[in-house]
Amino acid sequence: MKNITLERVIKSVLGLAGIAVVGYLLLRYSTLVGYAIIAMIFSYILDPLVNRMQSAGMNRTFSITLTLSSLVLILVWISTNVIPIVANQMVELASQLSFQNIQSITQKIDTQLTQKFTFLPEGILSSNLATVLQELFDVGEIPSALSNIIGIFTNIFSAALIIPFATFFFLKDGTKIRRDILKLVPNKYFETTLSLIDKIESRLGLYFRSVMLQSLIIALASWIGLSMVGLNNALSVGIAVGIANTIPYFGPIIGYILSIVVSIIEVGNFSLVLPCVLAILGVQILDNVVLQPIIFSRSADMHPVAILFIIMIGAETAGILGMLVAIPIATIIKITFNQISWSFNNYYVFRVGNSPEAE
Repeated sequence: MKNITLERVIKSVLGLAGIAVVGYLLLRYSTLVGYAIIAMIFSYILDPLVNRMQSAGMNRTFSITLTLSSLVLILVWISTNVIPIVANQMVELASQLSFQNIQSITQKIDTQLTQKFTFLPEGILSSNLATVLQELFDVGEIPSALSNIIGIFTNIFSAALIIPFATFFFLKDGTKIRRDILKLVPNKYFETTLSLIDKIESRLGLYFRSVMLQSLIIALASWIGLSMVGLNNALSVGIAVGIANTIPYFGPIIGYILSIVVSIIEVGNFSLVLPCVLAILGVQILDNVVLQPIIFSRSADMHPVAILFIIMIGAETAGILGMLVAIPIATIIKITFNQISWSFNNYYVFRVGNSPEAE
């Protein structure tokens, strides 16, 4: 109680007020904050390439410009060549989602289930079909859906302008930004903060690069495998499987379910289910036996059980988005806790009295 002074109370109140203001601004401008986070992720992914080009004698600004220009050209090529194909496949698939087709497929599934599992009542799926379709395709939700679609395209246009611009400056002035932030840190906490930032950036950069490479390989392998077994919508399903695979444990399950559902809708029977399952199984074997041991040998630094519960907490908190960001957030928390704990045990400035004599 003797250590409580008016000055400390005022500092604490001002600190809490500052945190509250920052929290409000983050919520108020959450979209812009999201763009900044995406730009930081891109900077983490591209920074090693820019550094190599710079170490080879190339000017850093020119290296960044060349790297981002190449990335933009790749994205433009994808948007003009790959996205239209995927969109056409989606439209074709959506045209097959008529009530009659879904009802026919559901009846076939009902027949198969009741023949193999006699304890199931007849029409276990088709009896609930009307309710499910009403919830999925409620006419009253169409205006809201259209509004959401317009909002998505508006955000995409804004992101296309803001993210590359922000990524350029994160790559160019990242060191200066980090130095300016560190100037705000008291001298006695400088070394701990510097080490903390360095470890977080290194770990996140490695994680994001690993996830990107793994997703690209999984998407490509899924596309090839599903095409070989005869799935017409193999490209769109392969891309979806690659994106879903960024979610540990649950991603592969999503891949199996998606390939099975699309195969049944596409042909109207179960003839492609087993081939599609085997194709995705082959991709998962490639992922578990080859990709994860090689790509994630350094980036994975958590127990599998911990990762499972972290993913579940993310899903409960924010759905799919929570599952995607759960591991990076947990990584930041873990590194922060470990660094602060180490600092308390090794730096006297964190101990009572803030002096060696206090030991």
